[in-house]
Formats: sequence, structure tokens, C-alpha cells
Amino acid sequence: MSVSPERILFLNQKSIQSARPAVVYWMQSSQRVVGNHALEHAVEQANLLGKPLVVFFGLTDRFPEANERHYAFMLEGLQEVSDTLEKRGIGLLVRKISPEQGALELCPFAALIVVDRGYLRVERRWRDLLAAHADCQVVQVETDVIVPVELVSSKEEYSAATLRTKINKSLANFTHPVQTIEYAGVGLSVSLPFESFTLHDIEAALAQLDIDRSVGRVARFVGGTSKANLLLEDFIEHKLSHYAAAKSDPAEDYSSNLSPYLHFGQISPLDIFLKVHPLGGDDVDSFLEELVVRRELSMNYVFYQPGYDSYAALPQWARATMEKHLSDPRPYVYSLEQLEQAQTHDPYWNAAQTEMVVTGKMHGYMRMYWGKKILEWSPTPQDAFQHALYLNNKYHLDGRDPNAFAGVAWCFGKHDRPWGERAVFGNVRYMNAKGLERKFDMARYLSKIKALV
Repeated sequence: MSVSPERILFLNQKSIQSARPAVVYWMQSSQRVVGNHALEHAVEQANLLGKPLVVFFGLTDRFPEANERHYAFMLEGLQEVSDTLEKRGIGLLVRKISPEQGALELCPFAALIVVDRGYLRVERRWRDLLAAHADCQVVQVETDVIVPVELVSSKEEYSAATLRTKINKSLANFTHPVQTIEYAGVGLSVSLPFESFTLHDIEAALAQLDIDRSVGRVARFVGGTSKANLLLEDFIEHKLSHYAAAKSDPAEDYSSNLSPYLHFGQISPLDIFLKVHPLGGDDVDSFLEELVVRRELSMNYVFYQPGYDSYAALPQWARATMEKHLSDPRPYVYSLEQLEQAQTHDPYWNAAQTEMVVTGKMHGYMRMYWGKKILEWSPTPQDAFQHALYLNNKYHLDGRDPNAFAGVAWCFGKHDRPWGERAVFGNVRYMNAKGLERKFDMARYLSKIKALV
């Protein structure tokens, strides 16, 4: 078996339907051909059964909070998926349909269905519905985290510190390269009564979708595995050696910028690990802390916390201390509309908001400051939480995923500890403009953002 058994989960108790003409891989979260355990498992099964492999993607224009910015980036990546699969002799069927319904409609043709793994509520519901109603075997293969979440911990972890030791114990068992299997079904085909959604022209494809067009495409990031790999190569060559010291400086650009690609599964976190880890040193350790521990802490959060997108999911101590300070005077209070338009008194916050709106991504350190100030400037912490989540998910290419939900929650005390008590925040960690100015050349950051507009 090419894939570790610990990555494989049988979602139902149905058997393989050997008389049916194909093996189906329902690609949804892992939108890539390279470094995809689920795809390689499906290829292996198709080879064993002597059947063609059909890769299916369900293109819904009703994904929660997604808009044209997100869809354009995703379609660019899927265009590359189609081209790369074709070179391996594998067909991609893209249908404009709710994904779980499209997968169900393929059951009469499927000896078995392989699916990758998603952690969000909607993604888990899709897979559960398929597993409950499919009359063939449905197999889920984990390929978007390095160590499967349940093997790291059986509960929601308090912080990165409590997860770090657990995940590091398992890394050696899950950091073997994904084996690319030669597809034996080249030339085999199956007749399906479905027309594939065309990806040749991204603008034309977008025009066929009934989506929110209030947030447009960005020039800075183009979707696809090849683009992600170029960013990774540039990061390793030009940024990694300064990462630990410079990653937090918003005036610099020492981040990998891979989070949008990880969000859509266009690059494998394992492939990133395998390219970076052998280089060793403090900078590598600092980067892998973000890629492995922090990222997979967010997966732990959304997996074990059903209300991951709600204020109620915050730690009890954080909610209690913020609510204790509800009546504290707030020198500035801004509406959602004012925040969205970057109309605050704080030039640094306005610049961060502008960076997100214009480029689809905000510098990581400013993202923390940005969230903290929304808490400080909102009538209630509940309002602040909803406003931060709304803006984060609307404009960030990497919004609406476990990292996004965990990142917003962190600004309100999640995965953190109590700090010294102060107005409005209570014991929740505080950040201010003077702290930015002490640490960084903020005038340079403002100039950098001004040049984007």
C-alpha cells in the first residue's frame, strides 16, 4: 500500500462494487496532483481493479462566504489540475453542482469512491451525506495535514505548547514523500452522462457562476501548484535565512505567502516540510513551527470544537474577563462599515485593512494587531468577534479555513493565556501602536501599502 494506513478512514461499511466501470476520486479540499495521498491511493485502487480513474470536482457557487476573489483563485488552480491530470492520462470531471450531490450521482458508475479530507462543518457534512447514501465503498484519505489530527490528540488542545510535544513525537512516521504511482489505465475510458464544466477560459467560467462579485480578483496572487512552488523556491532562496528575525516585521516581506495555496490544497504541507526541514537551523525551526504546530493546532480546533466560528467557542476565562469590562469607556467606537472602509484614526490599522482588501493577504503580525484593535473599538466583544470574522473571511484569500477561524479566535484569547488586566481587554493580550513603533519601521510599512493603492 502506497499510503500509510493511518491516513485512511473507511467512511461506510459498503463493499467495492467490482462490476462497475470506474474508480472515482472526489477531489475537493486537496486541489492538486502532486503530493496528494488521496489521488495516489485512488490510482493504486484503479490499477488493482483494472479500471479507469475518474477525478471529480464539485463546483458549487454557494460555498459559505466565498466570493469572486476566492473563486477566481480556485479556478486558476483547477485549470492546472486538469492539465496535469491529462498528462498522466487521467480525466477531470468538473460539474457545477453541490459536491456531495455530484459524488452521489457518480455512485452507479463507481466501484468505490475515494475522497480527500476537509475539516470545516460544510466539508464534513458533504462527506457524511455521501457515506450515508452511497451504495459503494467510500474511503477518506488525509493529505492536507502532516499528522492526522486524531493521532496527535483525542481532544481540543489548550495551546500550541500542549500540542507541540504530541505532534513532534509523530512527525517521523508521517514525513515520508508521497509516492507517485504510474497510472495503468491510460487509454481506458468510461462513458458518463455528464458534461464537464470548462476551465479553459477563467473569465468565461466565472461568468457562469452565480456568486458574490463585490470583492474582485487580485493581481498579486495567481492560483495553481506551479505558482505555489515558485513562491516556495523564492522563499527558500531569498527569505528563509532571515525568517526568524524578520518574519514579524510588516515593513519587510519575509513570509512565504503560501497560505492561500495551502487553503485551497494547491500545495502539500508535507512537500513544503520535505523541502525545508533538511536545511536545518533556527530559521527552519521557526518556519516549521508555523507550518506544522500552529497550522495543525487550527485543524485540532475546528475538528474538536463544533462552534469554531462562534464567540461561545472562546475560552471561558477570556469571555468572562472581556464581559467584566463591557461598561469600560471606549475612546473610539467604529461601525462595521467604517472598519471595512479603513476609516479609523489609526493609520497602521487602516494600512493593514487596505493591504487585505487590495492584495487578498495581510502581513501576519499586522493581522494580530488588526484583530486586537477591532476588539478595542467595538461596542461589545461579541460585535468585535463577528466583525473580525466577517472582514477576515470576505477579503483574505486564506480566509474561511481552520487557520482563519483559529487566528481570529486567538485575538480574543483562544490558544493564549491570561495577561495583566486592563480596560476593555481585561486579561486578554493587548497590542498598541506604540508597540509597533518600538519594534518596526512603521513609516516604511505605510509607504509600502500606499504604493499598492
